[in-house]
Amino acid sequence: MESNDLRKAGLKITLPRVKILEILSSAKPRHMSAEDIYKRLLESHEDIGLATVYRVLTQFEAAGLVARHHFDGVTAMFELNEGSHHDHMVCLACGRVEEFMVAGIEEKQMAIAAKYDFEIQDHSMILYGRCARCRTLASNAKDQVRVRR
Repeated sequence: MESNDLRKAGLKITLPRVKILEILSSAKPRHMSAEDIYKRLLESHEDIGLATVYRVLTQFEAAGLVARHHFDGVTAMFELNEGSHHDHMVCLACGRVEEFMVAGIEEKQMAIAAKYDFEIQDHSMILYGRCARCRTLASNAKDQVRVRR
């Protein structure tokens, strides 16, 4: 995304908006909290406050530039809205978020909605579990406990 995207969304181009857009555009991981963005701004010596970050993210969400998620039910996470729908898998141990898109799932949801004469306006699917890395770490920790006994 670029500064022109701000103008297209009906927002004035300001330094905080441009900087936050740059951070979200290059975000690794792709999903960031307002606090994560604020820390990146501090690291790059930008004088933009946390309240401004929240305000800009709210403006971006209203303009359709970002999507807000609550993977843990508490912390709002933001990602750029790139126009394509996708779902998420969240590791309960480390918090890592993986995106996925499977056409069959979308088709099944549409079929279920049609069966119940229901018109879908929006939806999200979040799968919660443990990633391979965390399962391996947990398994290794169990093995170490066995060896000590």
